Amino acid sequence: MIHPTAIVDPGARLGANVEIGAYSIIGPHVEIGDNSVVGPHVVITGHTRIGCDNRIFQFCSLGEVPQDKKYAGEPTRLEIGDRNTIRESCTFNVGTVQDAGVTRIGDDNWIMAYVHIAHDCQVGNKCTFANNASLAGHVVVGDWTILGGFTGVHQFCHIGAHVMTAVSSVILQDVPPYLMAAGNTAQPYGINVEGLKRRGFGPDAIMALKRAYRTIYKSGLLLEEAKAKLVDEARTNPELQLFVDFFAQSRRGIIR
Repeated sequence: MIHPTAIVDPGARLGANVEIGAYSIIGPHVEIGDNSVVGPHVVITGHTRIGCDNRIFQFCSLGEVPQDKKYAGEPTRLEIGDRNTIRESCTFNVGTVQDAGVTRIGDDNWIMAYVHIAHDCQVGNKCTFANNASLAGHVVVGDWTILGGFTGVHQFCHIGAHVMTAVSSVILQDVPPYLMAAGNTAQPYGINVEGLKRRGFGPDAIMALKRAYRTIYKSGLLLEEAKAKLVDEARTNPELQLFVDFFAQSRRGIIR
């Protein structure tokens, strides 16, 4: 159902059973998948593709041009997967040609009010971003990550899978997978044990991750030495492979 006050460009592509609320505006290059619900006063513009079964609440702005002075109108994109909940007043921007040219949000994410996801960010699946969490440009966030309210992430930072940050955390460097982080600037506070238990990680796996944390942060080893040790341990503890892969891609250094 499209509300009579909504403005939907004839070039937009809407799937089956899509709802568009009052006074919402859907641009000409927008694609919205089946069974998605767009609330009132939402603006979706740019080259934006949204999957199926999403719910987008009022006053969101999705697919607008990036807040980047280098942007010169290039046809970059925003891609959002399936079954996401996007609460009130969120802002997601398209990418830039200086990066991949696309901002991506995966599937089954729970994104609360006033969250900002800037240009070229890559967000995984099953993440939870609490109110007012903000990602600067080019940030990568792994699956199952929970960002506490008012968490701010500096541009180009990587946050590994299964990470949890406390309220008002300021992330200026990469956060390895499985960690809890808090503070301004953020520091590591151990493994996210409760979150891992809820996702089915057994005692042996959690113990291996705790040992890996001690290797990185408590052993006195240089980071390169700790990384080499984790490569060896990952051969018998597959959960540690996330650490190995993360360190191979890390560019900003890790939180300490």
